[in-house]
Amino acid sequence: MNSFSSLQIDEVYINKLREKDIVVPSPIQAESIPVILSGKDVVAQSQTGSGKTLAYVLPLLQQVDKNSREVQGIVIVPTRELGFQILETLQLLADEAGIRVQGLIGGAALTRQIDKLKLRPQLIVGTPGRVMELLKLRKLSVHHVKTVVVDEVDQVFDLGSMREVEVIFKGTQRNRQMLFFSATMPEPIQAVISRWMQDPVYVQISPEQRTSETLKHLYFVCEDRDKIDTLRRIVRLYNMPAAIVFINEIDNVAEIVEKLKFAGLSIEALYGDAGKQERAKVMQAFRAGKFQLLLATDIAARGLDIPHVTHVINFELPIDADHYVHRVGRTGRMGKKGTAISILTNKQRFIIDKFAKKLGCKIEEQEMAYGKIYQSGSRGAARSTGPSKGKETHVSQANKKELGSTAAEAISTSSPNLAPARSAALGKPNPAKASSAAGKAPSRSASGKPVSSPANKPVSPGPSRSESRTETKLGIASDIRKSGASNAAAATKPEAKKGTKPVQQKTERELKRERKNKGAPRWLKEKQNKPT
Repeated sequence: MNSFSSLQIDEVYINKLREKDIVVPSPIQAESIPVILSGKDVVAQSQTGSGKTLAYVLPLLQQVDKNSREVQGIVIVPTRELGFQILETLQLLADEAGIRVQGLIGGAALTRQIDKLKLRPQLIVGTPGRVMELLKLRKLSVHHVKTVVVDEVDQVFDLGSMREVEVIFKGTQRNRQMLFFSATMPEPIQAVISRWMQDPVYVQISPEQRTSETLKHLYFVCEDRDKIDTLRRIVRLYNMPAAIVFINEIDNVAEIVEKLKFAGLSIEALYGDAGKQERAKVMQAFRAGKFQLLLATDIAARGLDIPHVTHVINFELPIDADHYVHRVGRTGRMGKKGTAISILTNKQRFIIDKFAKKLGCKIEEQEMAYGKIYQSGSRGAARSTGPSKGKETHVSQANKKELGSTAAEAISTSSPNLAPARSAALGKPNPAKASSAAGKAPSRSASGKPVSSPANKPVSPGPSRSESRTETKLGIASDIRKSGASNAAAATKPEAKKGTKPVQQKTERELKRERKNKGAPRWLKEKQNKPT
């Protein structure tokens, strides 16, 4: 099957999908849609960003009886943001077919939702708490619901909504169809499946690799106190247009946001305890590209589909491999390229190794140096490449301390033209000149007297070794020789002895006074020590 028409999807939906450049069903859609249309219960597990939403939305729309005024299908979601996202997809397709859809999402005005229920929607998207609240108020009836979808099923039950969801299940038809969708299916979900489903069909796509094949996994190691600066450097070097930064707890969200803003990053926060209007405003601004980084917790960002997100950054490592899958699944969706980056300490290396082993993916260590990013272990080779011939040799400030007294020798070895300067700086004769001078007789004038030359003059010890290093680095060999010659003349003059003043012995009276007034104030000592 390589088209939606072969999956028996109505032409009205196919045309709408074509407008969004969706013409070929993804593997999870091709496998799930025929089974769902046959009426069987389905447990579908696939990588994040593989098209699971359309896999149940299309058959859900296909099965709606347009002549009925009752609620026929309900989609249960864990968070407001995911609910609005699915509601938008449903409305996009349902409007073309004349199907009424309504969102019953927590945080929105309850009275307004009650008023809209009077329009008799046929499909509902809601969070467990709000749906349960409307059931208690008898404003909503689910007796005619024949299809129940639980998206991100592991998180719905993990958030303590088990009792509320089961109440919703009990209120629907006995022969209802149950559809569970998620990228991860932990062990506790199996008990729910056994209790509420009848002979479910399991649809699993690429179970050996649970993350997208177009997703690149990287990590950087740093000290815990350096995480803020490491994140700043990563964002700058990768030049990412939009990224989601994940943390584990909401307690320090405000503190982290302020620190990152102080570091010069464009960032806002999305977390569960924020007000509904604030969360909606942040999401709208992020989708519009008004800021670069979205700081979020696992719950708030679960299931979000933001097309322009190119990077996901784990500022704090997730608690397990399943949470890692859902985090990194915010990028690299539907065949697009993406990058997942984790920032960890040296003690957390074993955690990232466990994730890689369990998920069947390769997570590579990276390093940052000199404004570039290197794969771990390759930076040394890149740095060991020597300077090109004829270029100046540079010695860093850190290396100067390590080189010490051997700096001049190291530089002269790498730059042979500086050897004469080094010899002069250390007070040693130039080997080349010494050998040539030994083979020649002193030159004489016409009268037979020796001709004086700088070579015949006595040579002084020359400047200190620390001075030689500075002058050698600058490469001024001629200036060093000149200073050696001028110092030679100064060395021939005898040094004048400084006069020494004889030490006067203190009298017994003065010594006795000092001992007596040892703890006296300074002004009294000065007064007593004045000569009378």
